[in-house]
Amino acid sequence: MNFKRINEVALQVCTGLYLAVSLVLTFTVSDYYIFNRIGEFNFFFVLCQWIKKCGLLLLPLAVWYKKKCCADIAKYVLPVFIIVSCCTFGSFFDITMMTESATPAQKVFASINEFMPKAANMALFFIACALELLCCASLFIRDGWKVSAKSFIYLPLAIIAVMPLNVFENFFDINSIPQDSFLRFRNFTLWHFLALAILVGFTVGCYYVLKRFDKKKQQDFLVAGAIVLLIQYHCKDSMLLGDGYNVYNNVFAALPLFICNIGVYVACLSVILKKRVLYSTSFFVHAAGALTVFIYFGKDEMSNYGIFCSYSILYFCLTHCLLFGLCVLPSAVGHYKFKLKDCIIPIIYYCLVIVVATVASGLVSTYLTDCGLVIGDYGAPGVDMSPPNYAFTQVNPLPLPFDYIPFTIGNYTFYLSYLIALYVVYVGLFWIFTGGYYAFLAVRRRILGGQSQKTPEKTEEVPIPLALSEAAVADDDGSEGENAVENAEDTEENDDINVN
Repeated sequence: MNFKRINEVALQVCTGLYLAVSLVLTFTVSDYYIFNRIGEFNFFFVLCQWIKKCGLLLLPLAVWYKKKCCADIAKYVLPVFIIVSCCTFGSFFDITMMTESATPAQKVFASINEFMPKAANMALFFIACALELLCCASLFIRDGWKVSAKSFIYLPLAIIAVMPLNVFENFFDINSIPQDSFLRFRNFTLWHFLALAILVGFTVGCYYVLKRFDKKKQQDFLVAGAIVLLIQYHCKDSMLLGDGYNVYNNVFAALPLFICNIGVYVACLSVILKKRVLYSTSFFVHAAGALTVFIYFGKDEMSNYGIFCSYSILYFCLTHCLLFGLCVLPSAVGHYKFKLKDCIIPIIYYCLVIVVATVASGLVSTYLTDCGLVIGDYGAPGVDMSPPNYAFTQVNPLPLPFDYIPFTIGNYTFYLSYLIALYVVYVGLFWIFTGGYYAFLAVRRRILGGQSQKTPEKTEEVPIPLALSEAAVADDDGSEGENAVENAEDTEENDDINVN
């Protein structure tokens, strides 16, 4: 084995270990606590921590996808900030939520959330820094010293992509804003409709950007989006342990048992692994799931998103926009084409999600009750915590009660009638979304068919106004990876659409 091969293996191993250690560090209060308290900490250290997070995006793209622009930025920018952060950490490792004025419930929360000892936190912090530096050194060995000046155009984009979304909280105190303030986020307010408009604009905009590139570059952008989604999703872990997210403030809310949280992994893995079963589950289940929560956020008393620029709403909008985009864009640009037979596994999968989420919700609620915490309905006065409500299995977001056929898990009662209704309602929403997809294809086929008879030479130039649902039937030559076996079938169907 020659030296270049050894270096390449070492680079991949170090990158993998760096990502794993960084993931563990998200389960510390300090990881995200500093970004909305810049005045309490060394500004340069906070800046360094922000820039260092770019490595979570740049290194995977540089190492596994051979993106030279990412490698250039990583090896020339990251080392400076890594070294400075190791020298300016100050009281970073002393951050704790355990205070003398804390209520008994808050102390229990802190004892659960602060499960990582300070020594372990420090050790993992410096190990992550060392691994990141080793990755940068290996990139120098692999690619040499030469760089392209154009590479650094992407640096601001990387910094924005990994932005700590609680950084805006340096400019306001959420506790000083009245609950009935216009700035507060609620269902069917200006901010709600703005969020829905952002979802549509984001997805359509990404579609038109991706259509400008070939499939390889489209895949690279989709993978980059998946990595950004995973970074922002896991940053929430530290927020849960520190300031809380929405109504949740304990580490058990980090379990990926909420339907959209599971969707994060499914959608990201679908574009990374290019597996048909993941594409179909992402498109059929999680696209509709992400869309419906934008249309209705649940009962207002079940949520506490704060104001339009607070962490909870920014996190929700960014992650769900990325999630919806990753669910539909692979189909829209022709990497995958959904077929009716693809719904079988997703329907079974969603049933299993409901079962697992119900059991986990009951067990976690029982454990927290045994710890001395009170569990009750959202918004009830005097309640120290809210139940985890994984996949909406524990607290009913629907306007009608379904309290029949009770059964118990631990010391918490569930209702089979409600769980069945929840499953049926969501599967119905999945089919409505899929029906809309096929309805658009039927209309589009009719439009293209009619115009091809009048001006057949202009068929390919006809603009499609609803790019979000285009689903890539016009230029679909089959998906990559395991989907390539369906090229002939896709080509035949596309010919029918373009010529009919």
